[in-house]
Amino acid sequence: MRVLLVEDDERLAQALHASLAGAGFAVDRVADGVEAEFRGQTEDFDVAVLDLGLPGMDGVSVLQRWREAGRAMPVLVLTARSRFHDKLAAFNAGADDYLTKPFHPDELLLRLRALVRRSAGHASPVLRAGAIELDANAGRVQVDGRPVELTAQELRILSYLVHHAGEVVSRTRLGEHVYDAGYDPESNVIDVLIGRIRRKLGDPGLIRTLRGRGFLVGDEAA
Repeated sequence: MRVLLVEDDERLAQALHASLAGAGFAVDRVADGVEAEFRGQTEDFDVAVLDLGLPGMDGVSVLQRWREAGRAMPVLVLTARSRFHDKLAAFNAGADDYLTKPFHPDELLLRLRALVRRSAGHASPVLRAGAIELDANAGRVQVDGRPVELTAQELRILSYLVHHAGEVVSRTRLGEHVYDAGYDPESNVIDVLIGRIRRKLGDPGLIRTLRGRGFLVGDEAA
């Protein structure tokens, strides 16, 4: 999943980047409100972590502009401000969740995973698509009750496809959401990894390739 991390505290931003990347997120990091507003308007993210006290443009204004432009990605506000009217301003601007500093990194990860799955229409952390069962919090995969061991990158790819079961996901979209900035759409790395995942799942039909369109897990929605 691709996350936009907007935090101007360099030490905290580095720590969050490492934590998010270690948990399987592809992280795009920015440190000021103006760039954050632009990136959120022009690029596609699964979720955003947004500080309120930013240089250039404050976080509430960034969020307001995203929502006014129709950007619907879930946004978790991360800030040292704990007063009720600050929280109210953030939620009124379109925030989906709010976490006050200091916080436990694992709580941030749990909240982000919940936002991502709910935005994709999943209430439970255990997602099912045909014979595939994915525990999004634990990072565990089973097929018909059989545990499947995947590498971190394979898990990122399968997780994105299962979160969007019933949708045809293009190769470019998949690459952009599971890799950090710099993904080369001409590369065949996605196809290689899809092949490995299919072999580990034990049934090539669980991930279908639709020529010229992309990949599909589950039945295509009407």
